[in-house]
Amino acid sequence: MKKEYFYKFLVPISKELALLARELEYSVFSSPRMMLTHARTLVEDIMNRVLKSEGISAIACSGLKDRILLLHSYGLLPSNVQDAVHIIRKLGNDAAHNTKSFRYSEALVSWENLFVLIKWYVEKYRLPDFEMPSYQEPSLDSANTYDVQELEIRLNQWQETVLQKVTEIAGKSQSNVALKEKIDEEEDVGDGFVVPGDTILRTITYKGQRIDIPFFLRDAFLLPQRFQNSERFMIALGGVQQARIMSELPSDLEGMASYVKRYKEENEALMFKDLCTFIEEERQRRKIILKRQGELFLFFRTEYIIMTNELSQISINEESFKGFPNFIRQMRNDGIVRVGQLPQELLILAKYDRVGIGTVEKLYRQIKEKQM
Repeated sequence: MKKEYFYKFLVPISKELALLARELEYSVFSSPRMMLTHARTLVEDIMNRVLKSEGISAIACSGLKDRILLLHSYGLLPSNVQDAVHIIRKLGNDAAHNTKSFRYSEALVSWENLFVLIKWYVEKYRLPDFEMPSYQEPSLDSANTYDVQELEIRLNQWQETVLQKVTEIAGKSQSNVALKEKIDEEEDVGDGFVVPGDTILRTITYKGQRIDIPFFLRDAFLLPQRFQNSERFMIALGGVQQARIMSELPSDLEGMASYVKRYKEENEALMFKDLCTFIEEERQRRKIILKRQGELFLFFRTEYIIMTNELSQISINEESFKGFPNFIRQMRNDGIVRVGQLPQELLILAKYDRVGIGTVEKLYRQIKEKQM
């Protein structure tokens, strides 16, 4: 069972801070550079929150160092907290600009100093009677299961949205009452704790409609047979090296028909509809795979079969599977002689000569009967 992240207790105070602290914890052992760079961002966020609480305008501040000095000039930062934020800031600056390899030990130094800052902030500004948990170092058991690129996307998204909002507020002249009201307005961002792979990578639109693309589908193969209403359009686009994988799709599908002859706007609309279905099916499949890790599957659209050892050993021949000898012959010519050698995505088999989706479905139904 995965170890709980240390700063979960921050959720009632700020879901945004809890989310960032969790990502930093998970990145200590997967990407020390990333942890160091974005720990500096967490410091800047807390500095801005303190400025808002105190009703101090940071409009003249150009960076984190200026904000630290501003708070120091008001006598608000204890010496141990000031030392801690400077250590985090310097390590973060180094990680952002230096191409050297960074060590786990450096990330752990930053993590330790974050504890000093967060403890002071929580006890002074948010929960005066709160008893902070004892300091705890991240462990390899709690290392994140995100791809490093996905983790970077998540941290950058946090920096671009949350920190921008906080910085804009900090730069405005407001009364102490207004500032107090604003800092207490925590946007409901949900729990924010997305399953690895589900981070939104980008958005694709079509005539005012939009669909989010999760990270796990960033380079997914767009099998034309999965696009029920636009299969021929997808095949035609593939012929001109378009729409073969998710990353080839433009941010707006309007105008895709211009790449191939004899296709029109209505084909684009059907393609977008099928894309939405494809993504939803993939999400559902992924939930099944994550829920039953270690299992082997055969998928046909939204249906699936669990591959047991007994099922995998069944021979693919005319005696076992009735009604499509030509299909069986073509598979066996390609070395697919047992059920266990079938592709996880059965619709791939519709590539064979005179084999349609209906024939593949018949194979799927017969395999399912044998399993039952």
